[in-house]
Amino acid sequence: MQVKYKDGKNMIMIMPVEEILLPNGLKVEVWDTSLPIAGDTTKVELLIRIRVELQPSYFIKPEHFEIFRKIMGPEIVYEYSKKRAFVDNKEKDTVFRELIESFKKGSLPYLANPKFPQSFALSKYWDIEKNRHRLSIFS
Repeated sequence: MQVKYKDGKNMIMIMPVEEILLPNGLKVEVWDTSLPIAGDTTKVELLIRIRVELQPSYFIKPEHFEIFRKIMGPEIVYEYSKKRAFVDNKEKDTVFRELIESFKKGSLPYLANPKFPQSFALSKYWDIEKNRHRLSIFS
């Protein structure tokens, strides 16, 4: 993943700082997308990404799976981010660790549930259904 600084000139490459394998087979990628704000402060940002491969069994009808796959592709991505602005540079690592621990305590049990991949896929499918009139695939 590449991130541009505010000036639009500098680019940095970031990699996941941690990967967590869940019992339901999903892999949580933990990213540190923090960026310097001013001389001695940083915007500390935690980004969580989970790729969910689409399965026909997640959907009520096979045509729902086909429609969704045409629009979204073979997988969808769950993303969560948490930010804290103007963190003193001396505190940025501590703040980032706190964000990770908070995420793990509050969200991992939900994301590890065996039904999460299907529930997530269906929620995205129903979002598409609600906006069916806006999509050319249904015309």
